Amino acid sequence: MVSALGMTAVLGGCGSTGSADVTIRLVAADYGDTAANSSKKYWDALAKEYESRNPEVKVEVSVYSWNDVDRKVKEMVDAGDAPDMAQIGAYADYAAEGKLYPVSDLLSIRTQADFLSQLSDAGQWKHTQYGIPFAASTRVLFYNKTLFAKAGITPPTTWDELAADAAALKDKGVKYPVALPLGPEEAQAETMQWLLGGGNGGSGYTDDIGTYTIDSAANVSTFTWLKDELVDKGLTGPVAPGRLNRAAAFAAFADGRVGMVNGHPTLIRQAAKKGVDFGMVPTPGRTGKARASVGVADWMMGFKQKGHADQVGDFLDFVYSRKNVLDFSRDYGLLPVTSSASTAMTSSDKAVDKSLRPFLEQLPTSELYPVGKTSWAAVSAAVKQNIGQAVAVGGSPSGVLTRLQSTATAADSRTAS
Repeated sequence: MVSALGMTAVLGGCGSTGSADVTIRLVAADYGDTAANSSKKYWDALAKEYESRNPEVKVEVSVYSWNDVDRKVKEMVDAGDAPDMAQIGAYADYAAEGKLYPVSDLLSIRTQADFLSQLSDAGQWKHTQYGIPFAASTRVLFYNKTLFAKAGITPPTTWDELAADAAALKDKGVKYPVALPLGPEEAQAETMQWLLGGGNGGSGYTDDIGTYTIDSAANVSTFTWLKDELVDKGLTGPVAPGRLNRAAAFAAFADGRVGMVNGHPTLIRQAAKKGVDFGMVPTPGRTGKARASVGVADWMMGFKQKGHADQVGDFLDFVYSRKNVLDFSRDYGLLPVTSSASTAMTSSDKAVDKSLRPFLEQLPTSELYPVGKTSWAAVSAAVKQNIGQAVAVGGSPSGVLTRLQSTATAADSRTAS
């Protein structure tokens, strides 16, 4: 998910030290954007609290940036030294290799029942749940109210209105009228959001039965529109979309240099910290509101290698208590993955909870990546590296999407064999 939820600091850490009968290791992704708010602090505090209640167990936590964490876990697994737990972007390939515990072998029935059903379903491989949702997000269109007022425009509800707003912003000297981050950091999320808004049967990456449809006519039409109506008209800013990463686009929005950008909850705090007066509206589609928002979930999983199912399960039951899920969601501006925490957030008067509600309301109807397909990790990586070429100068949307479809079909065949 790089994760749609993650940021990019490179940090590491571990839980408290001391003698214990069993040591369990967790490798986790960093959701912070500075050392001061690194996920390391969250996990260190949680591990310390758990160890104080369970002195026979030591919890060692290593935290890596989203640029590195998936690779780090793969290297550990390939070296025959899998961690007991990993909190990363994809689980299905490890499930298919028989390396993960089924969730039912780890978590209490109460904890299992508390997960939002859509996310539990997405954590299944061959009808058994192996992926435990950890954090979630959806997307809305952020817009700079100050820049919009100067241009005399209102937030768009269709693509034509978005293009017209972007042209008006460009006329007022806005550097990035609409930021289009199709760089390798998180291009798979930006791409899917546009595909879901394409209409005419645009279905994202797959159809209703899970077959890849990357090069469908609707998807080719979507990227042709982006190239012709936004990129080629100079409405996406001075950095080519294929070289613009999500973090850079968000930073530019927080600096007041972006008129519009698709964003997830962490942008709220980032923009507010810089004093940007911003608004949020549903992401526009070709002829109206996009039929769904991208829903993104990151995943926790338990590896079988060390045989610590009881200790891992007990620790994860603690991790997924309502208080701890809420604390993490509030600290990092992400959506809770449990019903109990979601209900608490919905009924809360806390400012942070109110700010997350537009995203939380979209979660039940959002569409997630095809994370249950073992080929998805390879397909996602190919999208990140190549989709920007579809809107590049001289690029061919149909050519790029056709090549990505071939990559996806081949990856599907390999993982199914």
